[in-house]
Amino acid sequence: MSTVRMSDVTLKQEAGKALSFKEKVELVRLLDRLKTDVIEIGVIEQEKADSLFIKTAADAVTQSTLAVETGCAKEDIDRTWNALKNAPSARLQINVPVSLVQMEYLYHKKPEAMKQDVMAAVAYAKTLCSEVEFIASDAARSERDFLYDIINSAIEAGADVITIADTAGESMPDEFAAFIKDVKANVPALEKVILGAMVTDELTMADACLAQSILSGVREVKASIYPQNTASLKNLAAIMAKKGSTKGFTMNVRSVEMKRLYDQAARMFTETRSKNSPFDSGVREDVSGRVFTKNDDLAAIVNETKRLGYDLSEEDQIRVYVEFMRLAGTKEVITSPEIDVIVASYALQVPPAYALAEYIINASNVFSASAHIRLKKNGEVMESVALGDGPVDASFLAIEQIAGVHYELDDFQIRAVTEGREAMGEALVKLRVGGKIYSGRGLSTDIIGSSISAYINALNKIVYEEENE
Repeated sequence: MSTVRMSDVTLKQEAGKALSFKEKVELVRLLDRLKTDVIEIGVIEQEKADSLFIKTAADAVTQSTLAVETGCAKEDIDRTWNALKNAPSARLQINVPVSLVQMEYLYHKKPEAMKQDVMAAVAYAKTLCSEVEFIASDAARSERDFLYDIINSAIEAGADVITIADTAGESMPDEFAAFIKDVKANVPALEKVILGAMVTDELTMADACLAQSILSGVREVKASIYPQNTASLKNLAAIMAKKGSTKGFTMNVRSVEMKRLYDQAARMFTETRSKNSPFDSGVREDVSGRVFTKNDDLAAIVNETKRLGYDLSEEDQIRVYVEFMRLAGTKEVITSPEIDVIVASYALQVPPAYALAEYIINASNVFSASAHIRLKKNGEVMESVALGDGPVDASFLAIEQIAGVHYELDDFQIRAVTEGREAMGEALVKLRVGGKIYSGRGLSTDIIGSSISAYINALNKIVYEEENE
């Protein structure tokens, strides 16, 4: 039996890129549980945010190979590798077009110059990473002799995986299978590496093309758990589950769990938020079940803050641990959400740029909730009125309008901390900027007031760091 590897490209698609940071990490964990062989991430565009996501994804995977695409320049490869290097199984991808029109239009390169760039990039990437992939994009429209030559050159330079990509998506299944056979016949060195394939779904034939290519010698296929103009991971897994054994193939993906995990992934893309709501990815209850006691050391608590998304200075790590130990002296166990509150209360305490002056909330069962918020900044009163799906939505949107910036609302938690008619309500707000989390805590007998205070507290931390960078 030959194993066919499944490589998921969801995070390279527009829908994948549009996910919040938290949802992207959740998708990586889901694909890893599914035993997807390779999880692909696109090139680093926003260095700070994208690099942090790759590092977080590298910590999240336990079984899958994490593959990240990079440019041919040495500095691009270095930047990508610095983010990727701690993954248990890592792959660097060199992806360039090999058709004449795209080489000249996108890269302004002649074939020989492009080949030299690929050889140099693959060779350098190989000095850093044990697995390097060369993706021959738009291969179906390339000059065949050049395609054979550049693939040979990439293998000589050290490529471990060669992927032939029909990015135009114009092939029929029999045509693509014949194309793969032709390339294999003219590049004998392909027998020494993993041969991969990718087809876009312009003719709604991507699944069939890749299934047919497997019969022609392909051993790794690119698909998506939520396909956008690409092959479907779910469909290919079903084909392999039904027909693989009779054709002499097997796969690592857990086909039995596919339906449940596919539904989980699909919800990330299909659950849209109202335009009147600042909640980017919803509010989730913590279900990690993680608890800590006074026997846990500083390293354990710091690791938990990192898991929660924080990047704390050494000084703030000590502050958080001291408060954790104080609380652990009065309680048998400390939960993960309580560590969230400790971070919000004791880490990165800054002078307030914004202070709440007053607010008026109007809410009913008939009309949208509205919030009229007044804040003070440097003695100046700033105000805004906003409509939202609820009073908290409206309040946060009004604050956003005053600040003039939308931040990703990573999480929002509320809970009662005392009992009775005058019970105190505690709110925790986590905002994400450039991949980094800032949290704020608010406490009030009015849960809307505590939510507003928590948001302003987190906002002040962002403003302080931006002004002091």
